[in-house]
Amino acid sequence: MTTHPAKHNLYVYRGATFAEAISWKDENGIPVDLTGFTARMHMRETVEASTPFLTLTTENSGITLGGVAGTINILAAASATSAITASTGVYDLEIVAGDAVTVTRLLEGLVFISPEVTR
Repeated sequence: MTTHPAKHNLYVYRGATFAEAISWKDENGIPVDLTGFTARMHMRETVEASTPFLTLTTENSGITLGGVAGTINILAAASATSAITASTGVYDLEIVAGDAVTVTRLLEGLVFISPEVTR
């Protein structure tokens, strides 16, 4: 299945828990079964930046996949967002099939970081 990544900007509030929930559905509106899949997301100041300021994966529990429901829950703890020093960035979200070869870029876009006043 060829999927063009959806453009979706993210807003991260420094010092607050970041949570985003999405559903992946096929062209007929049927949820894509994510059983056996993994996912990964990097947020970087620029595409060329060598180090992400936030890395979320299924392995580090930053992304949870909902199997047959096709849901993708993204979560970063307040302690992780507190450590972000960037004010803007870019990201993408990749879904990796169980064969560990097929990778689909599902989302991509800009990240806006709102500074924390209460700390």
